[in-house]
Amino acid sequence: MSLYRDEGVVLRTWKLGEADRIVVIFTKGHGKVRAVAKGVRKTRSKFGARLEPTSHVALQFYEGRELDIVTQAESIDQYPALREDFDRLGRAVTMLEAVDQLAQDREPNPAVLRMLVGALATLAADDSPLVVPAFFLKLLALEGFRPEVDTCVACGAEVDLVAFDIDSGGVLCRACRRGQALTPDALALLQRVLGGGLAAALREPPSAATHDVDVLATRAMEHHLERRLRSVSVMDHA
Repeated sequence: MSLYRDEGVVLRTWKLGEADRIVVIFTKGHGKVRAVAKGVRKTRSKFGARLEPTSHVALQFYEGRELDIVTQAESIDQYPALREDFDRLGRAVTMLEAVDQLAQDREPNPAVLRMLVGALATLAADDSPLVVPAFFLKLLALEGFRPEVDTCVACGAEVDLVAFDIDSGGVLCRACRRGQALTPDALALLQRVLGGGLAAALREPPSAATHDVDVLATRAMEHHLERRLRSVSVMDHA
């Protein structure tokens, strides 16, 4: 077996046997990796706490036939603010789930990792409800599925954009409208998120437009994944 090093974010884990754990990690150089962390559930484990979902870690692996083996794990950032707030942690997990569902095993995408690390750090520092929907929209754009928010997807009109249709892939004018109604404020916020104005938008207080964009972004992500995000359902009923 060959030895390699990488860094990544832990997406999810589950128990294996009495003391081990399987971890799914989105890494910089190897994409999504599934690995066994041996003995991490023992109280004497040196790196069990470093391999929890949301953790940004530097790792050493032995490459296995089906599952790799984690032999070292050093913390880069544990984002304690996320661990201490159930609501914030739940929103972080929705981002992890989206990456987990989109990413293919062993297919690196360093831009996705940078975006995920940035979003986790932003959410840890700022409890803005815009962080997760903005992440969904930007992740879709990075994957080549950017919603059209500047012109009508049916006729190309640039004014009187009043609806958003997921099946059509973006906004629609009054003459072509179908799907969900879109307020001017929600349209402006969508355009800012996807047009380079996210940093300023995050500093503004939440509004009805924030909620509308959250709903649209979640539906767009689930439409692309062709499944519901389990963590969203859990948070809706928390």
